Amino acid sequence: MKQVCDDIVVVDSCSSDNTVELARQEGATVISQPFLGDGPQRSVGLPHCRHDWVLNLDADERLEDDLVAYLKNTDLSQQNVSAIETRRRNYIGNQTTRFAGQYPDYVRRIFNKTQADFSPAAAHTKIQSNSLKKIPAHITHYSYKDYPDIFKRACLYGTWQAQTIAKTNKKIGPLTPGFHCLFSFLKHYVIKLGFLAGHDGLAISLGKAIASYIKYAHAIELRRSR
Repeated sequence: MKQVCDDIVVVDSCSSDNTVELARQEGATVISQPFLGDGPQRSVGLPHCRHDWVLNLDADERLEDDLVAYLKNTDLSQQNVSAIETRRRNYIGNQTTRFAGQYPDYVRRIFNKTQADFSPAAAHTKIQSNSLKKIPAHITHYSYKDYPDIFKRACLYGTWQAQTIAKTNKKIGPLTPGFHCLFSFLKHYVIKLGFLAGHDGLAISLGKAIASYIKYAHAIELRRSR
């Protein structure tokens, strides 16, 4: 990130390792904030950014050379958009695939903070913007360490998303969790050709399906407990 940014802000959710010290050693501004959820947590850092245009990366994401070149050679203020989407390569360990929705997997990571902001979602927030441009440059995303990590994250993200849904008026019937689970699996394994990626495609598709099931089943559970 230091290749293209002269101002780095890290929002740390009270980590217990040496993240804060390492970030400060690299010249970053560190904001300590107990975790508020994915979207709200990221929004905390925006007022501390000195520039209008922000590059937002997760800790497991890296810029590829073509995106570094784009950012160095492009005047973002002249793009007439409030956000830019890039392609992302997702990895399981050291393996990547273009199937099961893993590539090109466009994500919004570059945006003007005066015109766009993060959605308030507890998990998998997205940049909300009025205008958008897609570019063919890349981000590397070390998504999962291994297959067990896929299912661990599915449970975690599904639980977070359930908390968001439970607070809304969205209708959820007794068949909703199973329907979304099945649809998610078919979407990634069949429609997005996950079956062509062998065990990787199957693991990803199952992980997405489990996350979808937990999202709605746990939302029902949370509403019932209230």
